[in-house]
Amino acid sequence: MDLVLQNIGLLATPNGKAAQKGAAQGQITLIENASIGIDGGKFVYVGPANTALVGKQTINCEGQLVTPGLVDAHTHLVFGGWRHKEMARKLAGESYLDILKSGGGILDTVKQTRTASEDELVKKALNLLNEMLAHGTTTVECKSGYGLDVANELKQLQVVKKLAQYSEVGLVSTFMGAHAIPPEYKDNREAYIKLVCDEMLPAVKAEKLAKFCDIFCETAVFTPEESLYILNKARDFGLIPKAHADEITPISGAEMAAAAGCISAEHLIQASDEGIKALAEHNVIACLLPATSFHLDKPYARARDMIKTGVAVAVCTDFNPGSSPNLNLQLPMYLACQKYKLTPAEVLTAVTLNGAAAIGLAEQIGSIEVGKQADLVLWQAEDLDYIFYRYGNNLVRSVIKNGKVVSDKATH
Repeated sequence: MDLVLQNIGLLATPNGKAAQKGAAQGQITLIENASIGIDGGKFVYVGPANTALVGKQTINCEGQLVTPGLVDAHTHLVFGGWRHKEMARKLAGESYLDILKSGGGILDTVKQTRTASEDELVKKALNLLNEMLAHGTTTVECKSGYGLDVANELKQLQVVKKLAQYSEVGLVSTFMGAHAIPPEYKDNREAYIKLVCDEMLPAVKAEKLAKFCDIFCETAVFTPEESLYILNKARDFGLIPKAHADEITPISGAEMAAAAGCISAEHLIQASDEGIKALAEHNVIACLLPATSFHLDKPYARARDMIKTGVAVAVCTDFNPGSSPNLNLQLPMYLACQKYKLTPAEVLTAVTLNGAAAIGLAEQIGSIEVGKQADLVLWQAEDLDYIFYRYGNNLVRSVIKNGKVVSDKATH
């Protein structure tokens, strides 16, 4: 056996190989005084204390908490520059859409991403991933969408491919060429949609650069009809659809995501009752982003209603340079308790198993179960409630990815 964890005060984990919804989202396994055995990068023993386990390396957890590695299922990791200069404009009352219309927002990041070299983007993103790992995140979804032309969209996705070679964090790529209409197409949106469908999608498929395709279904961006058209085209090229939906205005984005057969719908702050029901009926996972609401001082998604209706809820950072410049998934975890009124158990499922399901990996990661990939976090905490109570403090002691210790405060 490669690695053994002994003297675990409390092991907390959801269970299963699919997203948990409704009451099941809050039903997790708690094992006091537990042991874990890992071999070949997988869990081979999970259960009560077992002193007979012998490993090449043994970690004494000293009575502390162990959970699965955190899964951040919605980020915009690869980008040039930052957008901190927009804070003053937001504080003065300018809206997100007003800043976008003036050439700021996404379009400013597009400009900076286009001028950045691939090596510059790799170096920057690798440093960011190391920060994520130190905060307990072991798997990250990465969207493109700051290139908005063929060459630069592919450049972003090539960066993610390179990062997978250098970083300990597990990475999943999402193509999001339909993130905004670039300035050169502002008077010909039909031509840009054609570019996305006829040139970008075939190139992404040919170079095997993404697993998913996302779009921004929003007022002044892409309509539900345009979004459905693009996602159907993406499916033709073998990409699994996702959708930013009903973030700022209620335009039936959730209903569109359900009709498109999306694996997940993101944001959903303005989702209607009908939209939430459609998500439940079509088993679309809701990827909710409370740190974005916090940063923009906007309303919070109706997570409690979604769980009651039978929608599986994941919680993610939405890390990006504009609306959520936060890469620490622990902040959205805390906000999910305080603002969504989810229980710690429901939030744990949201940032582990349901996050994994939102990127098609629930059979491999997201819970501590025999046969699954050995991704876990050892916390400086006695129980699950404590890591929410001590918000603003990074209580991660050690992070294990694929059965290997990849971050350890004891070595710092």
